[in-house]
Amino acid sequence: MSEDFYDVLGVSSDASAEEIKQAYREKATEYHPDVSDDPDAEEKFKKIQKAKKVLTDEEKRQAYDRMGHDRYEQAEKHGFDASEGGMGGMGGDPFGGMGGGGMGGGGLGDIFEQVFGGGGGRGRRRPRKGRDLRTELEIDLEEAYEGAQKQFTVERPEECDTCEGEGHPPEADSETCPECQGRGQVTQVQQTPLGRVQQTTACPRCEGEGTLYSETCGDCRGEGYVRNEATLTVEVPAGIQEGQTLRMEREGAPSPEGGRRGDLLIDVSVREHEDFEREGDDLQYRLPISFPQATFGDTVEVPTLDGAVEFDVPTATQSGETFRLEGKGMPRLRGRGHGDLFVQVQVVTPESLNEEQREALEAFAEAGGDEIEVKEGFFEKIKRAF
Repeated sequence: MSEDFYDVLGVSSDASAEEIKQAYREKATEYHPDVSDDPDAEEKFKKIQKAKKVLTDEEKRQAYDRMGHDRYEQAEKHGFDASEGGMGGMGGDPFGGMGGGGMGGGGLGDIFEQVFGGGGGRGRRRPRKGRDLRTELEIDLEEAYEGAQKQFTVERPEECDTCEGEGHPPEADSETCPECQGRGQVTQVQQTPLGRVQQTTACPRCEGEGTLYSETCGDCRGEGYVRNEATLTVEVPAGIQEGQTLRMEREGAPSPEGGRRGDLLIDVSVREHEDFEREGDDLQYRLPISFPQATFGDTVEVPTLDGAVEFDVPTATQSGETFRLEGKGMPRLRGRGHGDLFVQVQVVTPESLNEEQREALEAFAEAGGDEIEVKEGFFEKIKRAF
């Protein structure tokens, strides 16, 4: 896991606050020391927490983006807050009252950049990661049980073949950008109470290229990218649940600055099953039995997602009673056993009887006399059990 806070959370540098919080929840769940098998889980969890703390604070994030990771860490190491208007334990902005915000419009982030090897700003930061993309994938309950390799197609930006990602035809005339003189960067100098502060940013006219071209590519309209369909294969882990998200690293959008590609997020949905209902890691199954089986008991077969198993129906079983088959439910993620299978018995009343069956039931009814006690059903048992 790299040190950069965006990479720690697996988001692009233009991610929204909600995307950052969602990524934090996913990473924290994966690397929490109480549940993770990763030998470095504790250290990774600390990095995840720190990344979230900085990137969800608007002022800290702005300072982090301006300064870059290393200078930001240096600033904090030396006791600075590293956010605009804050200086750690120094009681707020020590230059307050020096006129117009106190820092000549540059803010404390620019001062930090000057003190700790600055001047670079965003122009010196490593290229931004490409944008994350999102798609959906539907699977069967059996695939969620076993795990599966699933092939799917997704539309995403790809480098334009016509211009090879340059944004202009090979034969286009070029000239050096007159604004930045071909450097791709422009420099602004500000006067502050600590002296002259120099800040370098990408040239707005040539967008950091240093060169202007006479025409743009007709296929990508100068973007360097076109949208194409890609066929990918993803590993679906056994035990995945409805609504969970898989991440395929570097399968998202390319970086416009030549950095690493973004990631592809895959939202998983699980189709309903004709026999089983799922609740978390547990399954429910309704088992039809006859009146004699309920009265005298019987050994029957019960289907599971791992093959049929034998189940002993006790004598005097009531319709609606529920029995637990331990370990016959869904596998838990990361290999921590299985849930359970709850078998709800339903006594089936025959729709038609032959003469012999009718006489036998009439004799049974005449021999009775005790009042029938209605026992609690499935939902009442579940409520009582939990």
